[in-house]
Amino acid sequence: MGKSNESNPIVRHHRIRIRKYAMTQKTTEIVALVGATGAIGKSVAAALHQKGQPYRAIGRSRTTLETTFGDNPLAELAVWDPDDEASIRKALRGVAVVVYMVGVPYTDFHLHPILMRRVLDAAIAEKVDRLLLVGTLYVFGRAQSTRVTENHPKAPHTFKGRKRKEQEELVLAAHTTGEIRTTVLRLPDFYGPGIERSLLSDLFAAVKQNRKAKLIGPIDRPHEFVFVPDVGPVVVKLLDTPSALGETWNLGGAGVTSQLQLARLAYGKPPRCVVAGKMMLRLLGLFDPFLREFVEMHYLLTDPLIVDDSALQRLLGPITKTPYSEGVRQSLAVAE
Repeated sequence: MGKSNESNPIVRHHRIRIRKYAMTQKTTEIVALVGATGAIGKSVAAALHQKGQPYRAIGRSRTTLETTFGDNPLAELAVWDPDDEASIRKALRGVAVVVYMVGVPYTDFHLHPILMRRVLDAAIAEKVDRLLLVGTLYVFGRAQSTRVTENHPKAPHTFKGRKRKEQEELVLAAHTTGEIRTTVLRLPDFYGPGIERSLLSDLFAAVKQNRKAKLIGPIDRPHEFVFVPDVGPVVVKLLDTPSALGETWNLGGAGVTSQLQLARLAYGKPPRCVVAGKMMLRLLGLFDPFLREFVEMHYLLTDPLIVDDSALQRLLGPITKTPYSEGVRQSLAVAE
């Protein structure tokens, strides 16, 4: 038998160089955050920063991007126009991964599949390797089981749920073509420090201002909330887990709670709340487009939809979930 190539110093030298090059390529891979200035985008950016991973923050406003990410040496800034195909392609040029977190007002939910299609087309054209969509539980409709797994029927009975389902289907269909690898992470309602678009946002402000909190009820039904800073690390782990691709994943909160229980934690005494039920929402909706559009999603407050994320935990290992008591404390600390 001849000598093994491993004993050849020249071969060993070149293999070491190849391994070092591969490691460098991996660590310098750029992740594009589409919708970076939103709550989840900031959480993912923080997790990437902690890892030392370069990323491209993509948003519509240069001023907002600079305010949010301008002092971070790992962040590239890119302004895009989601109505312009050339602008989308330019924003994604040269990146390996896309995390899609674009939000639209409740009044514009018809745009979700439209924008998703444009970004997918641009990502494929620019040879992006993989894309992760941060989605919602709207795709399930009403819960048909005590705990909702990824295999729960997708039977949305609302317009918003159907549009989110169309969005997911586009992402998963793109994976089957082999042109781009994709996955979906679904979240329940979320909360956290400085989060403005949450069922609990006014609760924290009300406690700091010593007034009654305006909540949408009923507030005593079981519910769960994801603490936003916990989401980023999960997204980053999924990006680094090839077996996650081509699948959908649920992420739950730190257990079952209720708005009432969290209000008690926030006030530290019997809470002071003004609760708007479905009928009140209809009346207020005559003057507030958001509340008018929220009426069809009111079932999420009356019919508990609690997710089972055991599949995600088997995939990634233990997931850090901030206890509600600590999440409330941190949210109150920055409330105004």
